[in-house]
Amino acid sequence: MNTSALARNGRAGAERAARGSVTKGAAKAGLAARGVIYLLVGLLALQIAFGDGSRQADRQGALEEISHKPFGAVLLWALGIGLVGMALWRLSETVFGGAGPDGRSAKKRLVALVRCGFYSFVAYSVLAFAAGSGSGGGSGDEQSRDVTARALELPAGQWIVGAGGAGIIVAGVWIAARAVMRSYRKHLRLGEMSPRMRRLVDITGVGGGAARGAVFAAAGVFAVRAAVEYQPDQAKGIDDTLRSFAGTPAGPGLLACVAAGLVLFGFFSFAMARWRKV
Repeated sequence: MNTSALARNGRAGAERAARGSVTKGAAKAGLAARGVIYLLVGLLALQIAFGDGSRQADRQGALEEISHKPFGAVLLWALGIGLVGMALWRLSETVFGGAGPDGRSAKKRLVALVRCGFYSFVAYSVLAFAAGSGSGGGSGDEQSRDVTARALELPAGQWIVGAGGAGIIVAGVWIAARAVMRSYRKHLRLGEMSPRMRRLVDITGVGGGAARGAVFAAAGVFAVRAAVEYQPDQAKGIDDTLRSFAGTPAGPGLLACVAAGLVLFGFFSFAMARWRKV
């Protein structure tokens, strides 16, 4: 057997492994871990909406909430390992392509690469928190201000921050639009779901995706504002972004609606862990 044939066989074997039970398990664990984080962030945001603003409604707040529970350390490690699984799943999609007829397209691979990088960072921050070697990367608000301040000091820093903020706005609108159009359905094994379950998944998918997109878009608006005004403090993380909804004319009621949507997205992630095509 020549070298090229060996290479083809090796690649085929690697692709089969990437689409095998291990990768499917990693995807399920990652989606479930994502669901836990969004569920807790949503519940913390609901507490803020109803007057208890003592805790951060972001990943840091969610990790601290878990750490105070019985077997919290074990749960934190499980959460971090699950997010590592999410990153590895997205890496396999980058290399071998994802499920579906367009899963191997360059666009899908690029999106998978971005997601891999994002979840690698999130997994690292959770594992660092679990190991006690850090504070989970600090609050999202502090991180946003620090990153924005450093970026503004670069040549053309205002343009860089403004472009990044605009990109986040576009991503938020894209996330919300896809949720409303129920684009997620093509990734689900709908035949295995009862009609009632499909309706419940649609409620969580549409409501949760729309709320998640709204939070992304709002954070992007604050980043653009920080660039225009050359003030890093205008940039906001998830906690400050969520709190800003309560400062609108709609008041805490709007924050409560967005927070409830994030809770729905947590349940939607659990549904994806059960029925997502991998």
